[in-house]
Amino acid sequence: MTAIKHALQRDIFTPNDERLLSIVNVCKAGKKKKNCFLCATVTTERPVQVKVVKVKKSDKGDFYKRQMAWELRDLTEVDAKDANKENPEFDLHFEKVYRWVASSTAEKNSFISCIWKLNQRYLRKKVEFVNVSPQLLEESVPSGESQSVAGGDEDALDDYQELNAREELDIESMMEVCEYAISNAEAFAEKLSRELQVLDGANIQSIMASEKQVNILMQLLDRALGEVDNIEGKLLSYEEMLQSVKEQMDQISQSNRLIQISNTNNGKLLDEIQFLVNYMDLSKGHIKALQEGDLSSPKGIEACINASEALSQCMNVTLKPGHEKLMAVKQQQHLFSELRDTFARRLTNHLNNVFVHQFNHFSHFKMTIPQFYRSSCLSLPGHDQSSTLSQHTAELTLPKHSPLHRDLLRYAKLMEWLKNTQREKYEGLSRTYVDYMTRLYEREIKDFFEVAKIKMAGTSKDGKGKFATLPRKESALKQETESLHGSSGKLTGSTSSLNKLAVSSSNSRRSQSSSLLDMGNMSASDLDVADRTRFDKIFEQVLSELEPLCLAEQDFISKFFKLQQNPTLAQAENVDDSDGTVHSRPPSEHRHSISEKDMVRMMMNKIFQSIETELNSLIALGDKIDSFNSLYMLVKMSHHVWTAENVDPASYLSTTLGNVLVTVKRNFDKCISGQIRQMEEVKISKKSKVGILPFVTGFEEFAKLAEAIFRNAERRGDLDKAYIKLIRAVFNNVEKVANESQKTPRDVVMMENFHHIFSTLSSLKISCLEAERKEAKQKYTEHLQSYVINSLGQPLEKLNHFFEGVEARVAQGVHEEEVSYQLAFNKQELRKVIKEYPGKEVKKGLDNLYKKVDKHLCEEENLLQVVWHSMQDEFIRQYKHFEGLINRCYPGSGITMEFTIKDMLEYFSSIAQSH
Repeated sequence: MTAIKHALQRDIFTPNDERLLSIVNVCKAGKKKKNCFLCATVTTERPVQVKVVKVKKSDKGDFYKRQMAWELRDLTEVDAKDANKENPEFDLHFEKVYRWVASSTAEKNSFISCIWKLNQRYLRKKVEFVNVSPQLLEESVPSGESQSVAGGDEDALDDYQELNAREELDIESMMEVCEYAISNAEAFAEKLSRELQVLDGANIQSIMASEKQVNILMQLLDRALGEVDNIEGKLLSYEEMLQSVKEQMDQISQSNRLIQISNTNNGKLLDEIQFLVNYMDLSKGHIKALQEGDLSSPKGIEACINASEALSQCMNVTLKPGHEKLMAVKQQQHLFSELRDTFARRLTNHLNNVFVHQFNHFSHFKMTIPQFYRSSCLSLPGHDQSSTLSQHTAELTLPKHSPLHRDLLRYAKLMEWLKNTQREKYEGLSRTYVDYMTRLYEREIKDFFEVAKIKMAGTSKDGKGKFATLPRKESALKQETESLHGSSGKLTGSTSSLNKLAVSSSNSRRSQSSSLLDMGNMSASDLDVADRTRFDKIFEQVLSELEPLCLAEQDFISKFFKLQQNPTLAQAENVDDSDGTVHSRPPSEHRHSISEKDMVRMMMNKIFQSIETELNSLIALGDKIDSFNSLYMLVKMSHHVWTAENVDPASYLSTTLGNVLVTVKRNFDKCISGQIRQMEEVKISKKSKVGILPFVTGFEEFAKLAEAIFRNAERRGDLDKAYIKLIRAVFNNVEKVANESQKTPRDVVMMENFHHIFSTLSSLKISCLEAERKEAKQKYTEHLQSYVINSLGQPLEKLNHFFEGVEARVAQGVHEEEVSYQLAFNKQELRKVIKEYPGKEVKKGLDNLYKKVDKHLCEEENLLQVVWHSMQDEFIRQYKHFEGLINRCYPGSGITMEFTIKDMLEYFSSIAQSH
C-alpha cells in the first residue's frame, strides 16, 4: 500500500500541487467488484482545498488515472455502519449517497480518521460522523494535544511526509549498500531502527558530557527567576495601588450614576406635573362661567361656550397609567364632574324656559283667521259665502320662525357639548322642543289649511249656467259650506252626480265635479278657466309655503341638535311613474343605536305630523270641487317632489310629498276611470239625430285643458297613459252608439265623430296619439265612402239594377257584345229604363237625396258640402261606368243617357246653392 501511495503521489497529485494524506482500496457496494482507490488530498498552496478523489487503475496498463473528485466541504455525513463491530462498509453523503466496501476494516478506519482530522481543522466540525467508534476519534487526537489540531505542526496530522531531493538521494544510496533493502523491507527497516537507537545513545552521551554548561545554564536560570520574583513583587504593589484607585473611581461612577438617575426622575416628574397642570387645570374664569355665566346675553353665551370646551378638554384628556390613582387627579375629576352636572342643569333649564317663552310668544301673536272667516261667513244674514269671502281676503302664508331659529342657534355649540357629555339631558331637551313645536306647528298648519280650504271653496262660487243645478235652500248651502270648511278627512264625490243636470239660481254654485260629458255640453268660452286658475294658484301657494317651512325647520334641527345628515348614505325614496307608489328600502334602525339621519326624520315626523293629513284633506276637497283639479294637483305635486328630491332625497319634505303624490295620482286615475265609465253609460235620444257625441267634444276640451296644464311637466307619461285609455274608450263607445242609433245611419255617426276626433288630434299634435289620429282618419274616410255609395243607389235605382244584371251576365261568361241579345237586357229594355230617368227626374232625385243627407248630418261638424261633393264624384264615376258598359255591350246602338256630365254638374251646383 505504501508503494501504491508513493506512486499515486508522484504520478497524479504532485503535478497538480496536491499532497496525498490517506488512501483506501474500495469497491462499490452491491455491484461487480471493480476496485478503485479513494484518496484524501490537500493542496500545497493557500488557500488550502481539501478533496476526496476517486482513482482507478487503467485497463490497458499499470498506470492510474483520476476519475472523479469531490470537495470535502460538500460532504455532509460519514456513515461507518457499525460502531461496535468490524465492518468494511461505509457511506459518504455528498450530493447523493455513495456506498463503498473497503478491502479491510483497518484501511476504512484509517481513512475515516483522516477525514475527521481534516474536518476538525479546515471545516470546523461541519461534517457529521455516524456509527463511528468514539475510540477511533479519540485516538485521532491525543489528550493534551488538542491545540495541535488547530494550529500545531502539520506533520502531527499527516501519516506521510514527502521527501525532498537530498533525502531521496540518501535513501537510494543506503538502499544500494544493503542488498536486501527491497527484497526484505522488514529486515531493512529493523536495521535502520537499530542504527537509529545507536545514534540516540550517542546523542544522550554527548548531552551528559556537556553537564558543566548545563549547570551554568541552570544558574543563569535561577538568577533570572529571582529577577522575575522581584518584578512580580513590584507589580503586586502597583496592582494594589491601582485597585484602590479603581475602587474610588467605582464609587465616583456610582455616585454620578445615582445623580443622573435622580435628575432623570426629577425631569420626568416635572413633565408629568406640567402635563397634569396644563391639561387638567381649569381657570377661575371658566369655572365662574360654568357656575354663574349669563346664558341670555351674547357675551355670556360666548364665555359659556369657551368654558364648556375647556371643560371637555380637561375631562377627555388621556391620562397615563397610574395618574388616576393620584389624589389631586381624583379631586380634579370630581370637580369637573360637578361642574359638568351643574352647567348641564343650568343649560337645560334655560333652554326649556326659552322654548316655553318662544312658544307663548308665537301663540299670543298668531292670528286666527279661519275662525273669523267662519263666523263672518255663516253669521251674517242675507250674505252668501262667496260675497263674504270676497270681502275678507287674507294672505295665504305661514308664519316664519326664522327669529326663533336665529335665537336658538346661538346655543348650537352648547347643545353639541350637552350631546357629548349628558346624553339624557340632550335627549330630554330634544323631546321638549319637539313637543312644543308640534303643538305650535299643528295649530299654524291647521289654520293655514283652513284658509286654503275657504279660498279653494270660494273658487266655485258663481253659477254661470254651465251646469243646471236643482234649487237648494240657503240652509242646505250653508250646511255644505260648513262641511267643506271643517273637513279634515278624505272627501270623495259620487261619480254618478257628474251626469246630473239641475237649474241654476242666483245663490247656487256650479256642480262640485266635472266630466267629459259636461265639458262636451259647453263651449270653450263657458269653461270656468278663472276658477281653475285660482285653484291652481291656491294649491301652488300652499306647496310653496310648506316647502321652505319644512326645509328651514329640518336645517335648523340638523344644526341646532348637531344631527348632520350624510346625503350619500341617505336612502332615497323613488316614486314609480306607473302608479305613483313609493318604494323605499327599510332603514336599518336598532333599538339602542339610531343614526342621526333617522333622528332628524323622527323629529320632523313628530313636529309635522299633521301636514300629510291636511294635504290629503285639501286634495280631497279640490277633487270634490272639480275632479279635473287632480290634473293641476298632479303637475304641481310632481314638480315639488322632483325639486325636493334634488335638494335631499331623504328629507322629510321629499318623503311626505312623495306619499301625498300617491294620493294625487290615485285621484287622477280615478278621474280618468270615471270619465271612461260615464262614456260607457251614455244614452242617446231615439227621436233626434245623434250628431257629435258629448264625450267626443268633451275629450277635445279635456285634451286642450290637459295640454295647457302639463306643458313642460315632469309626469307627462301619466297623461300619455290617460290619453291612450280615454281615446280607446272614445273609439269603442262611438262604435257602440253608432250600432245602437236608430234615427241616424251608422255611417253618419261614425263619419262625423271620427272626423271630429281626427281634427282634434291634428290640431293638438299629441305625439302619443299619432297612431290613433291616423286610425280616426281611416275610419272617417271609410264610413264617408260607405255612406256615399249606399246613398247614391236610391236616385237611379232601376238603372243600377239593370246594369248590375248586365255585369252579372258578363261575369257568367256571356260576351259583352252578345248581352244585347239577351231578352231581359236587349236594347229596347235599356231604352225603356233610360227613359224613366230624364234630366228633370234625376235632378228631382238628387234634390231629395240632398234633403235626406242634410237631415242626417249635424250642423256642428259642417260636413254637408264635403259629403255632397263626394256624392258628386261618385255619381260621375257611376255615370262614366254606365256609359262604358253601353259602349261595350251595345256598340253602334246610338243609345245614350238622357243627361250629360255637364248637366249633372249643373244639377249638383244648383241644388247646393238653392239650399
